[in-house]
Amino acid sequence: MMYASLPPVGVYDKEDIDLTVLLQQFLEEKFNGEVGALAIFIGKVKSFSREGVEVSQLEIETYREHANKTLEKICSEVREKHGLVYAGIWHLIGRFKIGEPLVLVIAAGRSREEVFKALPELVERYKKEPALFKKEVYTDGSYRWIEE
Repeated sequence: MMYASLPPVGVYDKEDIDLTVLLQQFLEEKFNGEVGALAIFIGKVKSFSREGVEVSQLEIETYREHANKTLEKICSEVREKHGLVYAGIWHLIGRFKIGEPLVLVIAAGRSREEVFKALPELVERYKKEPALFKKEVYTDGSYRWIEE
């Protein structure tokens, strides 16, 4: 399943986009002579919380309009700041099992120096700026909304 074109940066229902297919398509379409280095981050659901409590699932909700605008802004600003050829963040929303992917972040540039500086900034900013709400559901049935 390939997409007609690379989906825009933003949030997507988990049923609507496959991050591994998106990455493969990116590699085929964009990892060309202009791009000499690529750094990626794939976030997945962990089986434990920061406090070490066992997690059974993760639920992610969003205010979609705000999140999409914010992710576009982050990518644009980081691309410009670090001279990247491409910056992208695609975040999924919905209910997730342990081990399922949640987010794909790509920094592509002419050299590794650009992408190595840009990727951490892309990741840290998507964790803080867009309206993404995460609820950890624990194996004992309790839950907690997570603040990044």
